[in-house]
Amino acid sequence: MPHIIIEYSANVADHHDVDALIAVIHETATATHIGPLGAMRTRATSREQYRIADGHTDNAMISIIARLGPGREPEEKTAFINTVLDAAEAQVATEDSPLAIAWSMEVQEIDAQFRVNRNHVAARLKKEKS
Repeated sequence: MPHIIIEYSANVADHHDVDALIAVIHETATATHIGPLGAMRTRATSREQYRIADGHTDNAMISIIARLGPGREPEEKTAFINTVLDAAEAQVATEDSPLAIAWSMEVQEIDAQFRVNRNHVAARLKKEKS
């Protein structure tokens, strides 16, 4: 873990490099060591239909959800949120854009009792290390 899901209004891609945003979020989350590399997954989806605040075309949103396994202290989760969100905002700030972006990030703890994980990526990484 974590599994990171980025959801953004479609106008973000008109002004920003979404692949670079995904990379920064993934690399920053990995650097926090909140979970093993082989379990890290980051993905993004564009929302074509949306309305933000007064509906102005320069309004945008980026929402980040990190799904984590249980067992982390609240302070660790808060630090993780702040670190990842700060890096994401900094990435977007490097690009010229008229957008006013509403950012959000939350951590959702996965109930281990109702989760099945069959991760062959982790096994491949472990094999390559040895």
